[in-house]
Amino acid sequence: MVDTQPNNPLHGITLKAIVTTLVEKHGWETLGRLIPVRCFTHDPSINSSLTFLRATPWARTKVEELYVQGLD
Repeated sequence: MVDTQPNNPLHGITLKAIVTTLVEKHGWETLGRLIPVRCFTHDPSINSSLTFLRATPWARTKVEELYVQGLD
């Protein structure tokens, strides 16, 4: 099968993996400062963050952009 998105750095990576990587790299406090959303600043957890990000496209975009920046 041919890879249809060879230049997409997010291809094949789950949102859970993205959030987990960012938390491991930055921690919740720094992540909350970089992307000031309540799911990162008040009683944060992976599950609450995933629920919020799946329902909020603009916040998900910011998280994905931060993840891609970290790949450089």
